[in-house]
Amino acid sequence: MTAWVGMTPAQARAQDAPAPEPVVKLSASYTADVIGVVDGGAARGARALDNLDVTLDIDLTRAIGWRGASFHADVLNNFGGNPNDLAGTLQGIDNIEVTNQRLKLYEAWVEQALGGGVTLRAGLYDLNSEFYVSDPAGLLVNPIFGIGSELSSTGPNGPSIFPSTALAARLRVERGRGYAQAAVINATAGTLGDDDGIDVSARNGVLVIAEAGITAPLRLGIGGWRYTKRQPGVIPPGVTPVEERFAAQGAYVLASVDVAGSAGDVAHTAVFARAGVSDGRTTPFAGGWQAGVLIERLFAARPASMLSLGAGSGALSRPYRDGAPADAPPLARAETLFELTYSDELLDGLSIQPDVQYILHPGADRTVKDAVVLALRFSYSWPAD
Repeated sequence: MTAWVGMTPAQARAQDAPAPEPVVKLSASYTADVIGVVDGGAARGARALDNLDVTLDIDLTRAIGWRGASFHADVLNNFGGNPNDLAGTLQGIDNIEVTNQRLKLYEAWVEQALGGGVTLRAGLYDLNSEFYVSDPAGLLVNPIFGIGSELSSTGPNGPSIFPSTALAARLRVERGRGYAQAAVINATAGTLGDDDGIDVSARNGVLVIAEAGITAPLRLGIGGWRYTKRQPGVIPPGVTPVEERFAAQGAYVLASVDVAGSAGDVAHTAVFARAGVSDGRTTPFAGGWQAGVLIERLFAARPASMLSLGAGSGALSRPYRDGAPADAPPLARAETLFELTYSDELLDGLSIQPDVQYILHPGADRTVKDAVVLALRFSYSWPAD
């Protein structure tokens, strides 16, 4: 005789409940691009480049009893060429391109929950992980969809974003659908693996940035930033530098919304738009804008299929344009681009992504033919989702 053993309601609920996050979580992702200019730009050709990203997350509450605390570390390794040398743009064409190919510590911070939806984060920190972020733009390859050019081109050696971060402290408050956050970040980016390592002197002052907004279903945000020390005026190539310094500051707005379906649905569609402005004296860009659409699960039979279309422009500042050499052709008012990309999984964790970009006035040079850029990206994530 066979006995039937059933589950109690409590056992059934326990079986259906998601597994708890591990105390220590190790993950990795690898991205390899082949990208090139097939028409226009500075030169025709192609380059290969890659990015290895290994992250470690530790729940310090469960690991060592530090209540409400967590630790995050991120190590990067980059190899390959510089495809923007072929395109000759001011804003770049590939978001994993770096000037110096090397292994480095990218992030290392501790976050402490203070109660009431308040968290404090301190350490090496990528400001673009939480500030000036439009999630529906994440599939696009061009760097301008990560952070606006009017901010990414500031600071003594760039702000605390990919590929070099800086020491920072960030405070975030969440209340219902609303949030507010602010950070104080060393103005000099540098980390372990960079030539000068981590800067602890803050001799160039700090970058102060703040953002507030609301989340789903309509996501809106407004932010502002300012360096505490005056920065050198931006100098076009070929011009003799001057010693005059200016206040470096700016602001931005973000918006995104789901216009069809929700996460997991067939043809879930989200749109985004954002714009930023700067002082225009310490960066080549007086401002810029980006907008686009992301369609997830484009095909019902392909759950990982995604299509994205984006457009963006960096508006050159008048001081930068007026400062161009007298014997050079007048600079265009903006460098504008359009991008179309599609991504799908070949195997669990392994995706392929063809991409095409069209760039108007590369380098803001009216004498250079508009550039057509083609790319093929392979990405692998471990563990696979």
